[in-house]
Amino acid sequence: MKSSKLEWLVIPRLAFFAALPICLLSIRASAQAATPSAAINLQQEGKWVEAAEAWRAVIRNNPKDAGAYASLGVVLSKEQKYSEAASAYETALSLNPKLPGIELNLGLAEFKQGRFDSAIPTFHAVLATDPRNQQASMLLGLSYYGAKRFAEAVKYLEPASKSDPANAELHEVLAQSCLWAKKYSCALEEFHQILKQQPNSAAAHILTGEALDGLQRTPEAIAEFQEAARVSPEEPNVHFGLGYLYWKSHQYDEAQGEFGKVLALDPNHPQALAYLGDIEMKKTNLDDALILLRKAVSEKNDVRIAYIDIGAVLVQQKQYPQAVAALRRAVELDPAQPDAHYRLGRAYQAMGKAEESQKEFAKVRELHEKSDDPLALKISASPPPLTP
Repeated sequence: MKSSKLEWLVIPRLAFFAALPICLLSIRASAQAATPSAAINLQQEGKWVEAAEAWRAVIRNNPKDAGAYASLGVVLSKEQKYSEAASAYETALSLNPKLPGIELNLGLAEFKQGRFDSAIPTFHAVLATDPRNQQASMLLGLSYYGAKRFAEAVKYLEPASKSDPANAELHEVLAQSCLWAKKYSCALEEFHQILKQQPNSAAAHILTGEALDGLQRTPEAIAEFQEAARVSPEEPNVHFGLGYLYWKSHQYDEAQGEFGKVLALDPNHPQALAYLGDIEMKKTNLDDALILLRKAVSEKNDVRIAYIDIGAVLVQQKQYPQAVAALRRAVELDPAQPDAHYRLGRAYQAMGKAEESQKEFAKVRELHEKSDDPLALKISASPPPLTP
């Protein structure tokens, strides 16, 4: 799929994190106080390279000086050498686990590297000793988002956003977290706030529509996508989302029109090809459907609806082995969906394979009907990444 022309509502670089304070530890004077003092003076002058070398000299003289390792970590962080800084902080903690502020600094160094899974336990450790530490709580929520653990992200980002209502970037991360955690009421509330600030943002309308779709408020979701199409008529995913919502509402002519607009902008859009093929199949135009469906899977080999429909068309054309192969691929893509098992059972039944057919029908009975995937998953495989 060619890249989107729309300027999406993506998670920004969160420049305000760069300004987060890093704890500077006071160094207790000793008989060799001149060397630590020199290092501190270099830090105060912003001479980070020289300060790092000075702290390394202190460490060579006293390898057990936890404070020197901690201060080295601070300097390395200023140089944006976060991996080395994290190593220095870890050494400081191993020498003195009670050294104040180091766990927060370590977590921030891991966060800055995008090592969100490593940052999470560190921020938890900070909150265990200081439950009111808002900085650690916010960073923990952002780390959960970065690790794609969205429900846990919401738990920490909601209170953080309430305590900082003017922080638009934080509210965007919370909104995305709510959407991908399928907490649609929360997402809708956040996106409505964003729309108040950005009423002509196509991306904000799309995301609001996705939240409404998750709440099964399809007519309202359609209205949001219509507004997005007005604002950004050249964006393929706007028309795809609107077409999908029409398709979901059984408004196939309207859906066909929107999917056609997608292909006019992006002739190889796999999802649009698949749903156009599905509509042609529903209209019993089997040959036209098969052309579209096969093109869809040639562009992207995980469009499940295309494999189901290919199987259904081929069963009608009595091409049973090819139908079975397509339907087994659909089952492989999502074994918990009953529709592919049912179609596969019908194919085996037509082939006279009673045992295989019964197994598939038994599987259908075991499975509960699942609702369609949310529109967010149709448009994008994942939310915008977090770039510390």
